[in-house]
Amino acid sequence: MSERPYVIDQMISAKSIAARIEELCGEIAQEYKETDKLVVVGLLRGSFVFIADLVRELDLPVEVDFLEASSYGNAMESSREVRILKDLRGEIEGRDVLVVEDIVDTGHTLTHVLHLLKSRNPAKLRTIALLDKPSRREADIKADWIGFSIPDEFVVGYGIDFAQRNRNLPFIGKVRFTE
Repeated sequence: MSERPYVIDQMISAKSIAARIEELCGEIAQEYKETDKLVVVGLLRGSFVFIADLVRELDLPVEVDFLEASSYGNAMESSREVRILKDLRGEIEGRDVLVVEDIVDTGHTLTHVLHLLKSRNPAKLRTIALLDKPSRREADIKADWIGFSIPDEFVVGYGIDFAQRNRNLPFIGKVRFTE
């Protein structure tokens, strides 16, 4: 892949993300207050930073598992074909589950994942997304909790990548090509 030069403009600061996670965890703890152990399922790879901060802030007994789904590869646009690259290790039948997504864009990935997980009969299945791009939605889906709604921009940072780069940025930034 030939790389076009780009810069990253900060959109959402690390401080804003931390404050929003604290708010969301209060709501999630209320929703799951009766559970004996919440299974938090991170959608790899983009959610790994978000899920780490989320579970540390949650005042609930949690079990963490991961599922890797892909519809992007190294592209900037979704292929709309969702592939499961890594499945859960544990069982979720009869258990309370929270799916953690980095960004809901077209909605195809989250729709596919929820269909798969619902077929495994969890007791309660909810979703949280750090970012939501409602203007790009093609599937009829919305996360139960959303960190931030953003415009149709290509973003990186806080676990979200562009061709496997920029995941380590502590903020969410907009990619702007310079040529």
